[in-house]
Amino acid sequence: MTASGISETAVEAFVARERQCFLEQNPKSVALAERARHSLYGGVPMHWMADWSTPCPLFVERAKGARFYDVDGHEYIDFCLGDTGSMFGHSPAPIAKALAEQGDNGLTTMLPGEDAVIAGELLAERFGLPYWQVATTATDANRFVVRWSRAITQRKVLLVFDGCYHGTVDDVMVRCRDGETVHRAGLIGQAYDLTEHSRSIPFNDVAALEAALAQGDVAALLCEPAMTNIGMVLPAPGFMQQCRELTRKYGSLLIIDETHTISTDIGGCTRLWNLDPDFFVVGKPIAGGVPCSVFGCSAAMADAMHIAQQRAHEPGRDASASGHGHSGMGTTLSANALAMHCMRANLEQVMTQAAYDHMLPLAKRLAGGLRHLIGKHQLNWSVTELGARCEFQFCAEPPKTGAEAEAAFHDSLQMALHLYLINRGILITPFHNMTLCCPDTCAADVDRLITTLDQALGELLAMPVARE
Repeated sequence: MTASGISETAVEAFVARERQCFLEQNPKSVALAERARHSLYGGVPMHWMADWSTPCPLFVERAKGARFYDVDGHEYIDFCLGDTGSMFGHSPAPIAKALAEQGDNGLTTMLPGEDAVIAGELLAERFGLPYWQVATTATDANRFVVRWSRAITQRKVLLVFDGCYHGTVDDVMVRCRDGETVHRAGLIGQAYDLTEHSRSIPFNDVAALEAALAQGDVAALLCEPAMTNIGMVLPAPGFMQQCRELTRKYGSLLIIDETHTISTDIGGCTRLWNLDPDFFVVGKPIAGGVPCSVFGCSAAMADAMHIAQQRAHEPGRDASASGHGHSGMGTTLSANALAMHCMRANLEQVMTQAAYDHMLPLAKRLAGGLRHLIGKHQLNWSVTELGARCEFQFCAEPPKTGAEAEAAFHDSLQMALHLYLINRGILITPFHNMTLCCPDTCAADVDRLITTLDQALGELLAMPVARE
């Protein structure tokens, strides 16, 4: 018997049937997978595209709104939405128009245009921080903000929560094990000890937070206001406010990464919960799915950044390492004209209050449906909600830490359920059981997901020795 309450024997039989079903239904994807194996490492352009529950990659032909279509002609309701990259639907009309407009007017020049000014003003108005910079991915933005934080505070240690996700920033690739910071499992090619300048502590643990900050060497706490990658973990009441109070008390900065949690509200958790960060980061959905990210800072941080720049030019420092071009921040395609035009269109016409007013009630409807299924099938599972997203987890109570969320993982069961949904035209986020509603999602889509998952559980639990 597994921790989820369903036997592994039943899961194995269930998934074997579904794998065969997938192979029979998707001959063109199977053929493309075989062809790709000879030119793409692992048969995919990015290795994690092979980590889905399907026996071979599912190849997509096109996507629009809340739906995508595979090369075999099947239609899917998409509750993954590019893991938030297409949070407002695939190819929203204003973004498609912006792409066409800018496509004939230059893609990248290394110079700003009016779109950049307007986008900066819109970001400041929406998120409450006055100054902004633009990067290409949230990984880039987080790397740059960490560098700024170390320069401002003249401290080296970055503090993160166990199980965090902030892209592929080297400094965050650590975990907390028995109170000690260790390298994340499976970390490839790591050449130096990350634990020298990174520290990991449990989420929602105020005592551990203060103990870590009290050492006086923490440049910044980098965190999501709610954890979203190790399974969703919500902050305890008042915990994020304590993060703000304690970072100030011990002279550390607070960086809020809302790349995923921006689904909560038009101003993110930052405005909704009045978090008042020193730096704010948001990535993949900010330009409607076009690669782009931003980070904002307070006026005090802008002044501190200027002082840090002056410090870098002090006599005696290596002249070859000074100047903006050698700061370790920025890439040639950062803030390119195409991304800026799309970000402006997204902020003005797509990422609107009306969009959130549509998405949030649908996610609540979905969460209620998931709870009904859990009760109907007498499962010791739970549901966590955060704005337009929700997740069912294989534990009786919503987890409070990354370790608790990880302990509830049941990979084989999760992948079996995902594959069942895919075979019936529904996609949810891989790696865990998270869903996201977009402005093109409708109540019928939500109900279809609930009905299909109900069927999956009924069939699985009806198998021999499903419950031992």
